[in-house]
Amino acid sequence: MKEFNYTVKDKNGIHARPAGMIVSVAKAFIASIKIRCGEKEADAKRLLSVMALGATFGKELIFIIDGIDEEKAEKELKALLSESAFQG
Repeated sequence: MKEFNYTVKDKNGIHARPAGMIVSVAKAFIASIKIRCGEKEADAKRLLSVMALGATFGKELIFIIDGIDEEKAEKELKALLSESAFQG
């Protein structure tokens, strides 16, 4: 199992477009990918689930990845989150 944290840097939070980007990357993997934000947890492969987190600016997200391709999934998600679309 892999786990990493990410602080939301976009002033608009994780709205439809960035949530869709996360889901697109997550769906490419067999591994289970969950995102925690406070008390809420989302399936990273489901758009409405990710959007329902209410991940606003400054919130801490915890990505939990478990499965055969977890290392590659972690690498791809970290790369996505470092792109300009997620930097505000």
